Amino acid sequence: MTERTSYAPGTPSWVDLGTPDIDAAVAFYSGLFGWQIEEGPPEAGGYRMCMFRDHAVAGMGPLMAEAQPSAWSTYVSVADADATAKAVDGAGGMTFVPPMDVLTVGRMAVFADPTGAAISVWQPRDHVGAGLVNEPGTFCWNELVVRDGAAAIPFYEKVFGWKAVDSGMEGMSYTLFDNGGEQIAGMLQMDDSFPAQVPNHWMVYFAVDDCDRAVEQVASLGGKVMMPPSDSPVGRMAACLDSTNAAFSVIKLAT
Repeated sequence: MTERTSYAPGTPSWVDLGTPDIDAAVAFYSGLFGWQIEEGPPEAGGYRMCMFRDHAVAGMGPLMAEAQPSAWSTYVSVADADATAKAVDGAGGMTFVPPMDVLTVGRMAVFADPTGAAISVWQPRDHVGAGLVNEPGTFCWNELVVRDGAAAIPFYEKVFGWKAVDSGMEGMSYTLFDNGGEQIAGMLQMDDSFPAQVPNHWMVYFAVDDCDRAVEQVASLGGKVMMPPSDSPVGRMAACLDSTNAAFSVIKLAT
């Protein structure tokens, strides 16, 4: 399913970019994915909607705090953001942004899990989330990249009701998160091959037609390649930085 009009609670439903240079980000992602990026109303505070085939597929806006790094955020759909905030407190998480209304489109909050990885939640109203997913030009996967998976798993099980399942991938420690019988996210255990300065974080994957060509475009648009294209059971992928140093991944899906 690529077109979406709703998301079950516990499912990643939206991604957005916080960036110190919105104009540079607009030029980068419109060039890379072909997005039409539209400015919101004045009350949106500079937030913009990224449109693809007449669907909202992502958002971007200015940073909320001076020390905040440029980064993509993953939003998990929830039925009640306030109830989720209480669950976060009870599971050992930390609140960065308490539940707040976003105009009439929804209610959001931003938390950190016990490892420090930031995760956002979205209680939908007028805006349910991405209208198009899992095809080139849209987000297709969300992955927790963490050094201590054992500390992270109980948090997500308690807060979202996810079930952690070993993927069985040979040669790597990879966990799948199951939400009501659907695999909706993953967790990669970092090893010594990752630089020490890489923090625990949620990585956003965008589907592309050709991973190698996408990586060439990233470089030509002022971005950088952190991990060159490599093959995996699920497709050919690469990890990149955009022109404002926000990390993201691209993948040519195998299926």
